[in-house]
Amino acid sequence: QVHLVESGGGVVQAGGSLRLSCAVSGGTFSNYAMGWFRQAPGKEREFVAGISWRGATTYYADSVKGRFTISRDNAKNTVSLQMNSLKSEDTAVYYCAQARGYYSSSDSEYAYWGQGTQVTVSS
Repeated sequence: QVHLVESGGGVVQAGGSLRLSCAVSGGTFSNYAMGWFRQAPGKEREFVAGISWRGATTYYADSVKGRFTISRDNAKNTVSLQMNSLKSEDTAVYYCAQARGYYSSSDSEYAYWGQGTQVTVSS
């Protein structure tokens, strides 16, 4: 069974930065693309960023492009999301997820999910 645990959420002022991490146990981490999603109150869960299994290719939602950076360390079974220039609209619960195979921006293509970590950006 694959288990994902996110950390690094918190409260930050607008314009600030946070770094989220996700530790993955079980399975073969390096075989699968990984993604970060978020869900704000009253809204649908949305794709934020994705990374290919080797980390060679990254993908971003337009709303975070240029501000967020996804990375992975296959030796440590971790994936991270560096978030800079945070805005109030980035406030949400952030989830990391392991894809069923290749990268996708659709949450239905992700088999395993973490419990989420709250990010609150105060203006």
